[in-house]
Amino acid sequence: MQIETREFSLPLESPLDTARGKIERREGVLVRIEDGDEVGIGEATPLPGWTESLPACQAALAGVGDPDAALTDLDSTPAARHALALALADVRAKRIDEPLYRHLGGPETVEVVPVNATVGDCSPSDTATALSEAVEAGFECVKVKVGARSVTDDVVRLRAVRDEVGSDVELRADANGAWSRAQAREAFHKFDSLRIAYVEQPLPPDDLDGLADLRSRSVGVAADESVAETSVDEVLGAGAADVLVCKPMVLGGPDMAVEVAKRARDAGVTPVVTTTIDGVVARTAAIHVAAAIPDRPACGLATGTLLARDLGPNRTRIVDGAVSVPQEPGNGVADTWGQL
Repeated sequence: MQIETREFSLPLESPLDTARGKIERREGVLVRIEDGDEVGIGEATPLPGWTESLPACQAALAGVGDPDAALTDLDSTPAARHALALALADVRAKRIDEPLYRHLGGPETVEVVPVNATVGDCSPSDTATALSEAVEAGFECVKVKVGARSVTDDVVRLRAVRDEVGSDVELRADANGAWSRAQAREAFHKFDSLRIAYVEQPLPPDDLDGLADLRSRSVGVAADESVAETSVDEVLGAGAADVLVCKPMVLGGPDMAVEVAKRARDAGVTPVVTTTIDGVVARTAAIHVAAAIPDRPACGLATGTLLARDLGPNRTRIVDGAVSVPQEPGNGVADTWGQL
């Protein structure tokens, strides 16, 4: 089994404003595993705050000899583990002539997965315009970044959105841990009339008691950064979430993400699969993860348009708010190694 790595840097089409600052580019490492006649490609795109740093990821991958053995030693570097686990799964799914989602334990055939659009922090009029464009493009679910400004200002933004798109569109908000408990209670009270489905990470990641206290309202609580800051077991054990955001890059690979999603379901918590604004290799794998989960809600997988350029051609299509699931063996991503 031969392993190669290659670093990459992908600029965003425009900076994505969040409560934790701007995201302007995504940098990482591609992993290529050749095993006999089969080739598997994996991607590590770390995002500090959720995963290890890029240097830590690079160091972890540089020391890999046996990829199977290395998987058990990479718990502290989930992005690095993601790359290896994905490359290995790609090889093995190809070998048995199965699409990745079926190899991950999914059903016989899943053709599409519902997805949400994402709108960053911007003025009320720009937010409403972006939401209107997303709805016109066929999205029935849209997530809006909040928390970078006052709760009052975010309420104005979301009210403008609701007035613009009507009552049929599902709206979600993502505060990225920006609020205090008092601000979160205020936001949840005011969001109630706007029919916000849930708020991702309304409180700092380690405040599991605060998240649990926010539950039992019409606005749901989703845990995202808490999964990385504490652990899945702690989040579920504390009753801190109605929704668990499952980022394969953060959880250490497609295999781990599917396992966590099943554990969430068993605990009565809804899993939602999202990317960390990844390249096409990891993004396509996240689509397979969502396809492997039964009764999946709209997932945060429509992030490819945020990139100014990508790691290779995108073989999936988003039509009417749903992304197509590749049906060819493996991950379904072209091996463009020699073109990078």
